[in-house]
Amino acid sequence: MIAEITKPQWKEAYPLMSQLRTHLSEDEYLTIMEETVKENQYRLFGVWENKELKALVGFMPMTTLYYGRFIWVCELVTDHRERSRGYGIILLDFVEQYAKDHDFQKVALSSGLQRQDAHRFYEEKGTYDKVSYVFKKDLTQER
Repeated sequence: MIAEITKPQWKEAYPLMSQLRTHLSEDEYLTIMEETVKENQYRLFGVWENKELKALVGFMPMTTLYYGRFIWVCELVTDHRERSRGYGIILLDFVEQYAKDHDFQKVALSSGLQRQDAHRFYEEKGTYDKVSYVFKKDLTQER
């Protein structure tokens, strides 16, 4: 069953989210969740089976000149013990239907260069196209 994870459930979702976002403490995660929901219309959904959270997807609506109106998938994570059981594609299908239902033309995401298995999943199972590289600069690091 897919259901939205609301503020009272954010703490419950943290152990699973921390499998993907290993750099975030629980307090940082809760602070960022508060801000991004309020400022960016971020939504977090999960797949439950037998009352256990198996996978998460976090996304937000965006509009840019490049993509137009689209949904940006910020997080997609399946519990490491539950991988290859179809939860990831269930959540991507859910996001794509959400996008269609809300008049968004595209769904986009980025994935770390080292995540070869994830890239294969997005291309083969999700039928996503690899269209660009993402560049970032960490302004807290001195050069």
